[in-house]
Amino acid sequence: MLRSISQKFKVGIENYLPSAFIFAILLTFITLILGMTVTGENLFDMTTYWYGGFWDFLAFTTQMILILITGYALVKAPLVHNLLIKLASKPKTQKSAIITVILAAAATGYLSWGLGFVFGTLFAIEVAKRVQEADFRILIAAAYTGTIAILPASISLTAPLLVNTPDHSLQDEIGLIPLSQTTFSPMMLLTAFIGLAVVLFAYIKMAPKKEDVVPYQHNKEDEESLEEISATTTHTTFADKLNNSRIINYALVLLGFLWLILYMINNGGFNLELNIMNFTFIMLGLALHGTPASYMNAITDGMPSASGILLQFPFYAGIMGMMIGSGLITVIAESFASIANGVTFPFFSFLSAAIVNVFVPSAGGQWQIQGPILVEALQTFNLPAEVVVNTVSIGDVTTNLLQPFFVLPALGLAKLGLKDIWGYCLVSMILLFIVTSIIVTVLPIFLY
Repeated sequence: MLRSISQKFKVGIENYLPSAFIFAILLTFITLILGMTVTGENLFDMTTYWYGGFWDFLAFTTQMILILITGYALVKAPLVHNLLIKLASKPKTQKSAIITVILAAAATGYLSWGLGFVFGTLFAIEVAKRVQEADFRILIAAAYTGTIAILPASISLTAPLLVNTPDHSLQDEIGLIPLSQTTFSPMMLLTAFIGLAVVLFAYIKMAPKKEDVVPYQHNKEDEESLEEISATTTHTTFADKLNNSRIINYALVLLGFLWLILYMINNGGFNLELNIMNFTFIMLGLALHGTPASYMNAITDGMPSASGILLQFPFYAGIMGMMIGSGLITVIAESFASIANGVTFPFFSFLSAAIVNVFVPSAGGQWQIQGPILVEALQTFNLPAEVVVNTVSIGDVTTNLLQPFFVLPALGLAKLGLKDIWGYCLVSMILLFIVTSIIVTVLPIFLY
């Protein structure tokens, strides 16, 4: 049944779903109209909010581009590439390929959502190269969905980390909330691991029949051997020797790892936030490639896959600017909070976050705006503050399967369009939405 449903979604999406960029443009106009009709803002004010937010994701855009291309370069290092090939050679059938890809993406996604998106996709590509009976599109979708499914329990989830950080914006209202009550709580763990099991089941059932499979299409670049890519040539000029100097390369790597050691000593551990992850990727990539020239070539090869991020992220920042400036986020959060009671509040908190995430696909930005409204509404009910943190986080994660914002790196690496994988993601989102709705509604009754 799931295969039939996913195929119907797929046919409809292929006919009607535009590119991810057009999706962002259409969402811009929808937000513009909602701001003018729901909150009464005029066209000129909405345009001002749009441009005001347009550049707010510049730092985040750079971080995402770096995590994409440095992750790509790290995987292309000979040692990592050989290990990835060995792991990717294990699956022999489409079913085993799907299961392996989902579990690999979930494992890396548990450590960091950025790591899961990049390494899950690259692993799926390597598996697809070797299992020609597996559909390439479903493997890329499975990698992305596997990362999304595990995120409620991921140690990199934004809102739980924020409310556990001293001097966070809501400390006076809710204090510091330890990860034992958020990331490692029964609600988040059950949502993640039951969700992962549901996703595994769904993708096995959605797998295309043999006659419908579209395998990975090998190209000239894929046929180049690793030896040719990493071959060392004779360097006669002084400039060539500098470009390929292992001494310069490893001196820089040692400097980088010295700083990382000092960072861990000063911070009591290794926090996988984006800047630290990107810095670590760069140092590891340089170390594994051996020379600055080899690493630079790998970075250059990975750059074309970042074009979607570079163009589209500013448009989502503009949408976020309109949502905040017009007060649409406040309207949505307050509307759901006003109709909730002590039993339904967790569900409506989850639902409002899921809807807002379609327009504001930034967990940190969404929490800073939506969190205070829901925390204030929570005063009416006999529920602890972590309920808001957890339900907002779960809602945000769930509709990432509908909103193409975070799938852009995967599409860039795989050279696919949104319509190639969106049908699988949409079916998965519906199933996860049902599961998470039940968990966030029923579990608080027994816990609180």
